[in-house]
Amino acid sequence: MDLVEEIKRLKKEKNAVILAHYYQIAEIQDIADYVGDSLGLSQKAAETDADVIVFAGVHFMAETAKILNPTKTVVLPDLNAGCSLADSCPPDSFEAFTKQHPDHVVITYVNCSAEIKALSDIVCTSSNALKIVESVPKDTPIIFAPDKNLGKYVIKETGRDMLLWDGSCIVHEAFSMDKLIELHKKYPDYKIIAHPESEEHILNTATYVGSTSGMINYVKEHQEEKFIVATEAGILHKMQQEMPNTELVPAPAVEDNTCACSECHFMKMNTMQKLYDCLLNESPQIEVPEPIRKKALLPIERMLELSK
Repeated sequence: MDLVEEIKRLKKEKNAVILAHYYQIAEIQDIADYVGDSLGLSQKAAETDADVIVFAGVHFMAETAKILNPTKTVVLPDLNAGCSLADSCPPDSFEAFTKQHPDHVVITYVNCSAEIKALSDIVCTSSNALKIVESVPKDTPIIFAPDKNLGKYVIKETGRDMLLWDGSCIVHEAFSMDKLIELHKKYPDYKIIAHPESEEHILNTATYVGSTSGMINYVKEHQEEKFIVATEAGILHKMQQEMPNTELVPAPAVEDNTCACSECHFMKMNTMQKLYDCLLNESPQIEVPEPIRKKALLPIERMLELSK
């Protein structure tokens, strides 16, 4: 069976759209209708007229699509495709934390569960975190969750004194500073670009810090340069497609016995076979309880409005 042709056939037959994150395997990125970062994917999910949304990403991303599209069928190729960052923020603990600081505006990074979004005032992504934080009056205290590294970066860039939740992404914390120094010695004329979920010592080495789409745009604007890329290695596929003559090297992870780069095993759980199966069977479907969906929708809509 030709999976590519069968997926295309089913997509047309079911009026389905495939949304894929930059960290997906190359074959899934190539067959997707749209490949993007969390903000771009949220915007596409909000405006699609498809009956079925196939979300090739991780669970919280598909949940966001369902929150925005309660009457549509939203499927995820592998229901176990989770997120270490989302897991680092349990709803019960976070609710207790916010109740201890009732005067704070709660801003949550989109990499969190629907329950956490329902406890939030505004959602942000790495693309718009600075803009979202700066939209809050300066005399209003802020809780920022769940990513402490992104929070520290926002504090540094905005000067805001925010209360941070102690969460992180294992992929972006896996970069080895020692190995990055060794790599830079090997490629001294390569500029380092990094995702703001990375630890501070990695960000301090970077020429550019930004979201996945921001990093792609930066490389596009500086195609004559050479880059060491400090984010999940899946981004290199789209970068190399759009800038085939630009030299790119993935930043090294601490554990690089099988791969010299940092990969999210959750993102890589989705395969072409699973993509075909979920489109064929319209399963596994993502469901969000209506009371939680309604509460979670408000901070997402605020983010989308502020991001126009």
